[in-house]
Amino acid sequence: MCGRTCLTLGKREIQCFLKYKKPEETDYKVPNFRSEFNSGLNYEPSTNIAPQSITPVIVSGSHFENDTASPQVIVPMLWGMIPFWHQGDFKKHGLSTNNCRLEHMMNSKLFKGPFARGQRCVVVCEGFYEWQTTKSAKPSERPAFYIYMPQKEGLQMHNKSTWQFDLEKDNEKMEPKVKLLKLAGLFDVWVDEKGDKIYSYSIITFESSKVMSWLHHRMPAVLETDEEVAQWIDYKKYSNEEAMKVLKPVAKLGWHKVSKLVNNSRQRSKDCNKPFKESSKGKITSFLAIRKRKEEQIKKDLPMSDDEIDEDFFDEYKPKRRRFSDSDQE
Repeated sequence: MCGRTCLTLGKREIQCFLKYKKPEETDYKVPNFRSEFNSGLNYEPSTNIAPQSITPVIVSGSHFENDTASPQVIVPMLWGMIPFWHQGDFKKHGLSTNNCRLEHMMNSKLFKGPFARGQRCVVVCEGFYEWQTTKSAKPSERPAFYIYMPQKEGLQMHNKSTWQFDLEKDNEKMEPKVKLLKLAGLFDVWVDEKGDKIYSYSIITFESSKVMSWLHHRMPAVLETDEEVAQWIDYKKYSNEEAMKVLKPVAKLGWHKVSKLVNNSRQRSKDCNKPFKESSKGKITSFLAIRKRKEEQIKKDLPMSDDEIDEDFFDEYKPKRRRFSDSDQE
């Protein structure tokens, strides 16, 4: 599942970090950033991007008459595919289309058409947020985590001062210094009553592998290399069957816990993606909350879940036993 992302870069920065090259080439290329009207909606950088926002998406230039020679172009699109049959206000179609379950994609009235037409895309972000659902907790109490691609030593995705990037000095032919997260998706084009087009997309998800199963039972399809990106979006070179082969669990991801700021979809604080360390006071409050739930379960004679017990926490706060040396015994 993927319901919130982070992308704080401007258009030129995004182009620099999305440079790509073919296996037989040595120099990197900078993709063109197309300008689409999308009913007047625009991309706005943010640490907390929610569905129904415009974000940058990579597609094959073959989808556009004036970009057919470009293997990759960046297109601003609306997160949450608009059903092609919908009429009226695009925000009121009433369906949840933020994600596309891979298991149902081929039989879905909404998704099977775009997939058959080769409308495959790659959603770009610095990282996404996920709430832990594998432990018993109320939705408001579930801890949130920031997920991103592993980076070179010393580079922190939440701290741009560690990126060592200068837009004006960037060498367009060199490999990007930062690895953005690239998620496989599908897109479609919806036309309103005035004839205006809105490009919109959904992110493909499947059952979590061991990389994320500790956090959530679903995970997005992450593309790790330029070759996988090309194989997914180049619908003229790669068949649907060949493209499907790149939709597999990612080998490795980076993550850290974040504060509850991100729970509010309207929150735009720069601290949303910063690592969160719970204070001793917060730990004690959590300890008491767990203890209270345990007592209530005992009173009701309900089975207790081991997942609710943080053994490390109890070890930290229970009385320490003194270890006696031989000299003490003497």
